[in-house]
Amino acid sequence: MRQFNRYFSELMHYLPENEQLQLQHTTGANEKQISTLLEVFPQCPQALISLLKDVNGTYYCKHGEHTICVLVLGSDLYEYPYYLKSIEQIMNDYQVDNQDSILDRYSEFIDQIEVDERINIHVPLRERLCFSDCMNNGGTSSLYIDFTPNEGGKVGQIIRYVHDPDSYEVIAPSFDVYLQQLMDGAYEFTAFYEDEL
Repeated sequence: MRQFNRYFSELMHYLPENEQLQLQHTTGANEKQISTLLEVFPQCPQALISLLKDVNGTYYCKHGEHTICVLVLGSDLYEYPYYLKSIEQIMNDYQVDNQDSILDRYSEFIDQIEVDERINIHVPLRERLCFSDCMNNGGTSSLYIDFTPNEGGKVGQIIRYVHDPDSYEVIAPSFDVYLQQLMDGAYEFTAFYEDEL
């Protein structure tokens, strides 16, 4: 039986048997992969690195002979559980994204979307570390670590993006607080699995 860090160990109690078995087959990121991530995102929080060293991705990620697909994260949108991206997926997103900022992306429609005042709309989106997409492959919602906040925000704050109507909201001041919120909420996002039964 694999030993996990606290977050995944406690999560296992809330997951169906099939998802538990999938997580047992996972492997963690190695030092070379971590170094690649830190070259681009040197401020990446230790708590995220710890998760990735435990499980390097849960969205159709290859772990040895097994392909893993398990929803392991949540947000303030309880109807949308999320996957943890692997380092390879994080880096691929960074490489394919252009330099568009929120302001660039919405241009003349900027007044029609909701943007938390703690978020700097001039910063290129790729400069935020997108560590998670929701169950709809990120088309509906994604989670970011923001390293260049507006005045009143905090370096490392967690942004939740949701589509239609589009909005960008700060849901935690840091990745550590974000994880603690999920644990304190008894992994509420896993209710999705109960609905599937």
